[in-house]
Amino acid sequence: MEFMNTLLFEELEREEKLGNFSKARQLIIQKLKSGSLPTMLKTRLEFELERIKRLVKNYPYTEAEAKKKLYELIKGFSEKEYEELMNDAVLDYIVIEGEKKFETRFFENLLFAVPTLKERTKKDEKLEKVRKMLYSRIESLISGDNPRTYKVTAEIKVTPKPDKIKGNHIKCWLPFPKIEAQVRGARLIEASHDKFLLAPNEAPHRTIFMEDDLKEGLSFSVKFEYIINEQFTVVNPDTVKTTYPTELREYLVERPPHIVFTPYLKQLAKEIVGDESNPYLKAKKLYEWITHNVKYSYMHPYALYENVPMFVASNLRGDCGAQASLYIALCRIVGVPTGWQSGWYANPVSASPHDWTMIYIEPYGWLPVDLSFGGVRPERPDFVNKFYFGNLDAFRMVANSEYMADLQPAKRFWRSDPYDNQVGELETEVENVYNDAFDVEMKVISFEEIENYRGNKYGKD
Repeated sequence: MEFMNTLLFEELEREEKLGNFSKARQLIIQKLKSGSLPTMLKTRLEFELERIKRLVKNYPYTEAEAKKKLYELIKGFSEKEYEELMNDAVLDYIVIEGEKKFETRFFENLLFAVPTLKERTKKDEKLEKVRKMLYSRIESLISGDNPRTYKVTAEIKVTPKPDKIKGNHIKCWLPFPKIEAQVRGARLIEASHDKFLLAPNEAPHRTIFMEDDLKEGLSFSVKFEYIINEQFTVVNPDTVKTTYPTELREYLVERPPHIVFTPYLKQLAKEIVGDESNPYLKAKKLYEWITHNVKYSYMHPYALYENVPMFVASNLRGDCGAQASLYIALCRIVGVPTGWQSGWYANPVSASPHDWTMIYIEPYGWLPVDLSFGGVRPERPDFVNKFYFGNLDAFRMVANSEYMADLQPAKRFWRSDPYDNQVGELETEVENVYNDAFDVEMKVISFEEIENYRGNKYGKD
């Protein structure tokens, strides 16, 4: 999607900023009728029609609906507070055709922006339980406990909503665990359809593909099992080498439209790293800067951004994948090979999408770095920040080792998530199926420790 770095023409940008999206669409269609457009500009404008559709979809709440949600979920909320929040610009809204419309997760992001409001909302007991479990395990590893190995059984199920979908035949790509780094084995237990295509383990986005005629009651699901290790590595900076194997060059280069070495990012990297020459310490300085200065907040769908790292570095906020993208860009700028890893945060209680990174440090190899989990927040113990540079818990399902790669088989229409695949991608013969047109259920069925584990039980599939 390199075309995303192509600038839009002035009149179009003006109408979009004013929220006149109907007019913006007209301008695009009119411009596309010209037969002399450069290829990348033409593609960019074609995608802009898609981007506008997604942007409008991402702001579903009217002002009245947003206020109702605030009154219902925040104890003692008042009109005066609403006005103060609007004046402080912490409520995410845009103007669409003259009307204020609020972002789909404006409430959750408000709690990230104003943490004191959390005290007036209902506590998520399940989340608290998971946090205690995670922090207890991290503390044990830091205190000297040996890393453990676990066997995890999990399932994902997507159920299309036929009334929201055009077409007669539907295709589905669901995430499937990859065997790499901390994942020692993976196997398919069962799939909802007898005919399926399981992508090879080497696929950047490992998926299982199925298709069927669209009908009421249709669902696609896959149950799998994988073996995963906790990762804990003690690095002596004095033993770190500054050279890398030649095959790692791809982890040092730009990858437009997002991993771009802009003047701003190059200057930022220089300010953070300074005169440091040790690759491990350079990567650590960048990690510490992001985890101390970038606040966690949910992002729009990534397809709406021209450059995710630049957004994070300019706004100093972003979710797990956005922070990971900034880290990849900054590390590559200073010469540290850095790659992508993502899938689920899958613990014994629940599962949800999650992204993190991997850095290569000679002679230690690939080390995990999780920016958002290592982020400095009031509710987190100090040791959490220290742990997530070079170490990783086993509460993961790894499905992606790269971002913005092709699915197998390739999709015909624009993907809902162009970065990777964590909750599934669907399309019919006539359109992409967006996330609001299907339900997703991710479930961890069992999470068991394996004592004295040796070898790869399941092989490559």
